[in-house]
Amino acid sequence: MLDKLGGVYAARPRQGPHKLRESIPLHCILKYKLKYALTNQESTIILKDPSNQVLVDGKIRREAKYPVGLMDVVTIPKTNDQFRILYDVKGRFAFVPLKDKKAEFKLCKIVKKFIGKNKVPYIV
Repeated sequence: MLDKLGGVYAARPRQGPHKLRESIPLHCILKYKLKYALTNQESTIILKDPSNQVLVDGKIRREAKYPVGLMDVVTIPKTNDQFRILYDVKGRFAFVPLKDKKAEFKLCKIVKKFIGKNKVPYIV
């Protein structure tokens, strides 16, 4: 994600809905992955601008270090872009473009499955 010659420091995600090792700051998404900003200052301007809206799971997020993780939907209304964050084969973050209907729901994790009365399958 970060190039060798880009510097020694990177933004660290703040506390939030995802673990530190399983999340990426919103600032890094705008700068390195989506290439909407060239510098840290530009990504901060994009996030802090009142007319611009960067949505994570349908809520406006203005914090540059907000942690975005697995199965989150990042929406940018000005460019009409929607991305779901998944892992690729090598375990890196992959940004999958979405249509409008797929961005409305969130996939869940199956913890337990069992067969109840009359052989009816249940998923928890």
